[in-house]
Amino acid sequence: MSIATRALVQAAEEGEGTSNFLIPDGTFWFELAAFGLLFFVLARYIIPPINRAMVRRQEAIRQQFAELDEAKAAANASEAEFKAQIADARHEAARIRKEAQDQGNAIIAEMRQQAQGEAARIVENAHTQIEADRQQAAISLRSEVGALATTLAGRIVGESLEEPARQSRVVERFLAELEATPEAGSATN
Repeated sequence: MSIATRALVQAAEEGEGTSNFLIPDGTFWFELAAFGLLFFVLARYIIPPINRAMVRRQEAIRQQFAELDEAKAAANASEAEFKAQIADARHEAARIRKEAQDQGNAIIAEMRQQAQGEAARIVENAHTQIEADRQQAAISLRSEVGALATTLAGRIVGESLEEPARQSRVVERFLAELEATPEAGSATN
């Protein structure tokens, strides 16, 4: 026997009237059986459902995290797609503005060209009209100057110059001399 057992036996013999708390008695065995029964009931009927509930809860949390990660990835993809669409829309708007500006410049150039053509036509018509007016004025002036010159020459010479052929020659000579004179030419211009 060991020393501890001998000490227990000796202590029991010495104090037979007093109980030793180190030696198990009937209460101890009853408490041990109640503890075992309670442990069995807890281990068999209570702890497994709690463990299953905890496992389900952990799985649900893992699934929620997975769904959250998927949602976050989808949100990032949607944001990237949205930014790409905005960038495409901006590029499209810039292209449309550029096209509109190019079309506007082309229309302005076309209108400018048409206006220049119209201005050239108007100037040409004006030159033609001025030339026609100048010729008409020259013809009118020749006839009036001729009539005045023949009347004046007839008074100076003292004879009538009413013949058309003579009158025409005199007028032509007078106008030729008038145009040949530098003072007269600069005065008419």
